[in-house]
Amino acid sequence: MASLLKLSVTGLRAYGARSHQLLLRRNKVSNADQFRAALVNVPPTEVTTLDSGLRVASEDSGSQTATVGLWIDAGSRYENNANNGVAHFLEHMAFKGTAKRSQTDLELEVENMGAHLNAYTSREQTVFYAKCLAKDVSRSVEILSDIIQNSKLGEAEIERERGVILREMQEVESNLQEVVFDHLHATAYQGTPLGNTILGPTKNIQSIGKSDLQAYISTHYKAPRIVLAASGGVQHGELVKLAEQHLGKISATVDGAAQLSPCRFTGSEVRVRDDSLPLAHVAIAVEGCGWTDQDNVPLMVANTLIGAWDRSQGGGANNASQLAVASATDNLCHSYQSFNTCYKDTGLWGIYFVCDPLRCEDMLFNVQGEWMRLCTMVTEAEVERAKNLLKTNMLLQLDGTTPICEDIGRQMLCYNRRIPLHELEQRIDSVTAQNVRDVAMKYIFDRCPAVAAVGPVENLPDYVRIRSSMHWVRV
Repeated sequence: MASLLKLSVTGLRAYGARSHQLLLRRNKVSNADQFRAALVNVPPTEVTTLDSGLRVASEDSGSQTATVGLWIDAGSRYENNANNGVAHFLEHMAFKGTAKRSQTDLELEVENMGAHLNAYTSREQTVFYAKCLAKDVSRSVEILSDIIQNSKLGEAEIERERGVILREMQEVESNLQEVVFDHLHATAYQGTPLGNTILGPTKNIQSIGKSDLQAYISTHYKAPRIVLAASGGVQHGELVKLAEQHLGKISATVDGAAQLSPCRFTGSEVRVRDDSLPLAHVAIAVEGCGWTDQDNVPLMVANTLIGAWDRSQGGGANNASQLAVASATDNLCHSYQSFNTCYKDTGLWGIYFVCDPLRCEDMLFNVQGEWMRLCTMVTEAEVERAKNLLKTNMLLQLDGTTPICEDIGRQMLCYNRRIPLHELEQRIDSVTAQNVRDVAMKYIFDRCPAVAAVGPVENLPDYVRIRSSMHWVRV
């Protein structure tokens, strides 16, 4: 609680004269909870929807810097096998020049402003954003709007980026965590777009052309699917005017080809045995829920209960998570992390661990034992501790204009609103041990998991044994 108040008061100080008015009025607030909620919710997230359907959302903290970006409801999930990788390819082409700016002009303009341009692609979203001084927000919005509407997509640049993306693929393939999670999606959502990788297969990267990129833009870059998000030293009214001026011509018509198709989860496994690697990398997950599902917050608490542990960070018998205690005292693994990956209508809830080849079976036994304990006898004290940790992590992740802007953009696409911190805190506080047991029984107990394993995984139990350990026979 103290940390929440401290964070909020810091935010208030940035308001200058307005902050003094708010603080002077605190005597009029009789209810301490209302006052705390008012503090946590300052500054508010203002949202405006243009006639075209494009949404503008911003949080004005009065700082000297700002982050502004375009969050687009388009990612690798909206692709098919033939054009898988086109969204990521398009992200690479974004900064290679527009109709009125060459690549050199664009880079010089950004450098002279002292700003930073960046972009990334996920399975459901494509993001272009700029970090800049507050006085340069208008120029940054103009540059971003120029990039997504008027990219030249020159043949020479396309050919050059093929090589860049192929080198990026080699880097990803050397990151075994990325490899395992790609395999996990491939087996969990086999035969559906969520099973494809974000970068796409090599043959697609070598064949994607200008027409593919233009077709993807014309199909998916529509005003109702775009959010202009900003945080820091931004004025919402000015941002709305900028959006109308620079993004007003984006088509408001979304055709049927851009609609999201449901992705079926399949309990299954994939193993890539490679005894030349020193350690086994394993991920096991059950189907979780989507962003808007009411079970999401209890699953987040359950995920925090399992937690994460790394041998290099130390910690022993006094860890909060029982799995972390077992990992430390029994030398079960080198590291593990629990995850709750959400999409619009589905998700993956599970754990990823790295261990010595001979400890695969022991580690998995402990993981599944902890999952069964979540389903049957997790205690109020454990849940309370997990809730406090979740709230702390939630606030720590919102430190700076860029993570706040990302939070605004992502939540606007996922929920069509920004969930206020005090509301999210209240939803976390309302979770009880019984809620955790109920969602664990619903999503974990006696469910078919998806398993992905890379490395010397001979010692990992076969899938039938893994599946049989997803329930306890109770006498």
